[in-house]
This record gives sequence, C-alpha cells and structure tokens, in this order.
Amino acid sequence: MLALILRRLALMIPILLGVTFVTFVIINATGSPFASLTFNPRVSQADIDRLESIYGLDKPVGQRYFIWVSNVLRGEFGISLISGKSVTDMILTALPNTVILSGLSITLAFLLALPTGIYCAVKSNSLLDRVFTTAAVAGFAIPTVWLGLMLILLFSGTGKLNDWGLPPLPVGGVRDLRDPDSGFFDRIEHLILPVAALTIPQLAGWVVYIRSNMLEVIRQEYVRTAQAKGLHQSRVLFVHAFRNALLPLVTLIGLSIPDVFGGALVIENVFAYPGMGRLSITAVGEKDYTVVLGVTLFFAVLVILGNLIADVMYGVLDPRLRHK
Repeated sequence: MLALILRRLALMIPILLGVTFVTFVIINATGSPFASLTFNPRVSQADIDRLESIYGLDKPVGQRYFIWVSNVLRGEFGISLISGKSVTDMILTALPNTVILSGLSITLAFLLALPTGIYCAVKSNSLLDRVFTTAAVAGFAIPTVWLGLMLILLFSGTGKLNDWGLPPLPVGGVRDLRDPDSGFFDRIEHLILPVAALTIPQLAGWVVYIRSNMLEVIRQEYVRTAQAKGLHQSRVLFVHAFRNALLPLVTLIGLSIPDVFGGALVIENVFAYPGMGRLSITAVGEKDYTVVLGVTLFFAVLVILGNLIADVMYGVLDPRLRHK
C-alpha cells in the first residue's frame, strides 16, 4: 500500500508540470492582460510597456514559466495582475466557501443515493423503482445552469413561491450584507439553493450507479447460496452483497470530489457565490495569469488526490490489492 501511494505521489510531478505548462501557454496566447489599456487615451504605450516589464510579461514564455515554477516551489504563487493581491491569499479566502459547498453536496448526495439505490436494486422493476430511476435519469440530464436558474425563478423574492405567500430564499452571496451580525442560520439559508443545484445531478447519477452495481452483485451465485442457507435478508444484503458492491462506489466517490468542485465553477457563478469557481471564471475573463495558474494547480492536485483516495480505499476494502 505504501509503495502504491509513493508511486502515485511521484506521478504527480510530471502531471502537474504538464497541466500547468499547457495552461500557461494557452493563457499567454490570449494576449496581454494590459492590452485593454490601449483604449484609454490617458495611458500611453510606454506606460503599458512599463507595467509588462514590472510583471515580467516582456520575457519569453518558457522563461516566465520557469520563474513561476521556481516561485511555487518556494510557496509563492505570485501577485494578481489585476488586484495586486497575493494569489495565495485570494485562494485561501475563496477555498473555504467552495469546500463547504462541495462537502455538503457530496455528503447529502451520498446519504440520499445510498438507501435509494439499494432499495431500487432490491425492489427492481417495482413501481417505486421505476419512479426513482426515471427521476434519476431526468435529474442527471438537466443542465446545471438551467437547474440553477429554475431554482432562482422559483425561490427568489420575486419567484413563484413568493407569489404563493411562502418565504423566499437568498439567491446570491454567502450572507446578508445588510446585517453584519447575521449568524449561522443566515449562512445556511444562503447555502440551500446552491447546494441543491449541485447535489441534484450528483444524486441522480449515484442512484443509477448504485442500483446497477447492487443488481449485478445480488444476482451472483454466492449471494443466492447465502440466501439458500437461510441467512436473514438484511445480513445477505449488507454483509455479502453491499461490501462487494462498495468497491466500484469508492472509485465513484473518489473521482466525484474533483467533479463536484468542477460543478461548483458553474453554480458559484449562477448564484454569485464567492468561491473558487467564481474566482477562476473572473480571473480567466480578466486574463489574470497568476490567479488562473494558481487555481489550475489547485484543481490538478485535487484530481490526483481524488484518484489517490480511491486507490487507498480500494486497498482498505480489498486486502488482495494491498501488496500490489
């Protein structure tokens, strides 16, 4: 198991270098972030050249990338070209909001999908199974942007629920800016809609996946043998069947961690939620190279760690894999 972890960590280095270099080349190919200043009559070309020299944008791409990597190895992600703030501080400010949003989404999706998927597998082809499966397929097919907008139309202060006399829900931000003393419940209210929009597609996909795996396992000969021996149905289901169906689910959860963070890119912009997604989209629009590279590095590490967590959990659940 230790050898597996060390191999995965060693593979992180070329992967991270490749991802960040490609991102660096692409973002530089879009042009200088100070190019828009040419339309300002009070800014001369000499001023723009001086700004590019200060931030090192007048150097070749390869040299700039080497300088950036050297700084990252020292724990310095640079300064935002637009705001002048530390990229590290900007990421650390936005990261907790995204962790809360994504963590709640993954937890809620898992807690709801697990019993639903198992029930659908055990009661295969029943009325409720068909209802849940149809709803899951529909939920998985709904575009995340459209879902977020529909939730806003329904639950905002001018939405349908307000017309029916029901209290509206906040549709933007993380707290009520009009009340500096807003507490825990205000924060929860601001999380309800973005968490719902991020959870529904995830929940739908997991229900179908868990149902499919459980169906495959409970049809195996060893499960039928356990049933024939007279073991209680719950013991057969959770001791014999579910443990074997859990292995593919571990992979799904590990890979879903970066997937949910990626979904937050869209949801955070729909709900004006100040997290990593909103930070990255804003940085791309402003051609803020250093922030884009910092966020890209974060997501690349997240993807690799998601795979590593899946591999480690595989070894924990299946002893045969621990020494490979």
